[in-house]
Amino acid sequence: MNRRKKKAPSVPDNGEMSLSGHLKELRNRIVICVVFLVAAVLVCLFFAPQLVELFTDLGKDYDYKFVYIAPQELLTVQLSIAAIGGLVISSPVIFYHIYAFCAPGLKKRERLFFLLAVGFGAVCFCVGVLFAYKISVPFMLYFFMDLSVGTDVSASVSIQSYVNFLLTVFVVFGAVFELPVVSVLLTRIGLLKPQWLAKSRKVLFVLIFVLAAIITPPDILSQIMVALPMMALLELSIFLCKICTKVWHLEDDEEDEAEEESTEEA
Repeated sequence: MNRRKKKAPSVPDNGEMSLSGHLKELRNRIVICVVFLVAAVLVCLFFAPQLVELFTDLGKDYDYKFVYIAPQELLTVQLSIAAIGGLVISSPVIFYHIYAFCAPGLKKRERLFFLLAVGFGAVCFCVGVLFAYKISVPFMLYFFMDLSVGTDVSASVSIQSYVNFLLTVFVVFGAVFELPVVSVLLTRIGLLKPQWLAKSRKVLFVLIFVLAAIITPPDILSQIMVALPMMALLELSIFLCKICTKVWHLEDDEEDEAEEESTEEA
C-alpha cells in the first residue's frame, strides 16, 4: 500500500513566514510566557509571608500595629503580593519574547532602540520603586503617624489596606519614573517635540500637580512627594528628547547621502 506523505507547510521563496506560521509562533511564545508567569507566581507565593513581614517591618518602625479583620484577608494579601512579584520576575522573559517576535520585521537600528528602551525603562521603574521604598513611604508613614500625636487615637491598620497602600505607591512611582522613556518614544514616532515640551514647561508643571493630586492619597504631602520627582523627570525628558532628536537627524542625513550615492553609482 502506498502511504501518502504529508506535505511540509509551504514557505514563500523569499524566506518570509506565512500567516499561519506567525500565528503558531505567537501562540508558542504566549504559552511560554504564561507558563513562566505561573511558575514565578508560585515561587513568590512561597516567599509571600517573608515579603509581608518585610512590608510590616517598615511600618513597625513608626509604631504601626497591623490586624486583619476578615479570615481570608491575610491570604488575599499574600496572593496579591505573589501576583505582582510574579509579574515583575517574569517581565524579562515576556519582553524578550515580544522582542523576538517583532525583531525580524525591524531594522538593526530599530532593534537597538527597542532594547535600549526596554532596558532603560526597567531601570527607571526599579529606581522609582526604590525611591518610594527608601524615601517616600517612610516619610508618608511618619507624617500619618505624627497626626495622631497628642490624641487618644492609636494606629491599628488593616494589613490589606496597608499592603494595598504600599503596592499602589510603588506602582505609581515606578510608572512616574517611566516619563523619560515614554517621552523619547513619543518623540521618536513624531507625536512629541522637545521644543513643545520646553515652551509648555509651566503648563506641564501645573498638570503634574493636578495628576499628583489624582493618583495619590488625599493629602498635600503625598502630592508634593509625587510632583517633585515628576518635575525633575520632565526636565530630564526634555534633555533626552533634544539629544535623541539631534542623533536621529544625523542618522537620517547619513542615510539620505548613502541613498544619493547609490543612485548616482547606478
